[in-house]
Amino acid sequence: MRNQKGFTLIEMLIVLFIISILILITVPNVTKHMNSIDDKGCEAYIKMVQGQVESYRIDHKTVPTLTQLINEGYLKENMDKCPNGKGIAIQTDGTVTIINN
Repeated sequence: MRNQKGFTLIEMLIVLFIISILILITVPNVTKHMNSIDDKGCEAYIKMVQGQVESYRIDHKTVPTLTQLINEGYLKENMDKCPNGKGIAIQTDGTVTIINN
């Protein structure tokens, strides 16, 4: 009998089964963590915009709108949304909030 090297079909199926189980376990965990990362990024972004609102309020003695912040250079263009895609708004008292779509 010759010395045959390699894997049998059963061994390959077992390895593929184990790999697919690991993928099924890890994919939901990764997507859950991505959502929490986006939420934390949105919280940090709101705090940054709140700081810019306070800076504008000190400079101009009024509460700004998002358009005014962008036009005056306090924010860059296209910065009217959180990293997770949710919109933000500035209330009449100057607080920055998330717009629930």
